[in-house]
Amino acid sequence: MFQDITIERLLELREKKEFSLVDVRSPSEFNEHTIPGSVNIPLFTDEERAEVGTLYKQVSVEAAKARGLEIVSAKLPAFIQSFQELSRDVVVFCWRGGMRSKTAATVIDLMGVHSYRLQGGFRTYRQWVIHQLDTMEMAQEAIVLNGYTGSNKTVILQHLKQEGLPVLDLEGMANHRGSIFGQIGLKPHNQKTFDSLLVGEIEKLPASPYFLMEGESKRIGKVLLPNFLLKKKEAGLQLFIHMPIEERVQHILTDYSPANHHDECVEAFQLIKRRIHTPAAAKIEESLQTRNYAEAVELLLTYYYDPLYERTALQYKDEQTIDLYVQNTEDAIIKVREFWQKKSRTSAKSEVN
Repeated sequence: MFQDITIERLLELREKKEFSLVDVRSPSEFNEHTIPGSVNIPLFTDEERAEVGTLYKQVSVEAAKARGLEIVSAKLPAFIQSFQELSRDVVVFCWRGGMRSKTAATVIDLMGVHSYRLQGGFRTYRQWVIHQLDTMEMAQEAIVLNGYTGSNKTVILQHLKQEGLPVLDLEGMANHRGSIFGQIGLKPHNQKTFDSLLVGEIEKLPASPYFLMEGESKRIGKVLLPNFLLKKKEAGLQLFIHMPIEERVQHILTDYSPANHHDECVEAFQLIKRRIHTPAAAKIEESLQTRNYAEAVELLLTYYYDPLYERTALQYKDEQTIDLYVQNTEDAIIKVREFWQKKSRTSAKSEVN
């Protein structure tokens, strides 16, 4: 017989990586948001779920259950095989720990797949995430990476994270680059997905007196940063990367592939056009129309993004700011790493003394 487990027990098991986490909700529910690391083995398709739900509301509970049983019975062999192919114990969940997860856990347990069911389902997990964000306190201080648009800050952070440094890649968690053009070529995450990823990444940060993050505003695309993280950013040490504009233009062309997303680029530009001096805006629009993307990017940096960034940088005190002059991304990685190492060593010596 399957066992019900609490969210606390689930987190313990997840830490040990001893099971597969299976979301048995419909594909659209799964795609909207799920517990990170889950796989989707749906009991019902979106259409089947809608049909059963309509019967539940308009006819009776018994009619809905009967139709649900009919649907599930027809797909049992393939459903069970999907679980058997995971080759390990499973934890199943649905929206609130109801009939869908109970049915799935019962059936696969009868077929020899050892299973658990998450009490309260996904709703309980979401409540836990919200509680964590409301009560979380970070002992580490922030080293905040700032720089003109196109300075490859996200690439720098990702590289340092791969080296084992404590990094929060906020744009990666939002799946958005943080500007009006930031969603181009991407599928931005919603708030629920971002929150779940953020809690998980904070819990996994290596032990260190400092962590690295990018100097983001409160909003990245459609997601909002929690207040405690904004306070960490504002109180942190601010590294300002200065990189040649030629390098930055090339980074943007590589990241955004404007030739493959021409209409999206034009549409995004229209949203900021009125904020740019009219002659410059006209020149940018002409460059986009003629598909001279390098020129369009350089003009956007010169007349919009660089001045905007310079105004934002004025909010920090001089003793908070450190300027790093670099030639390229590789140079920036080296200098940011060296700064983090120096600060960490200094902190360690202070603790000893």
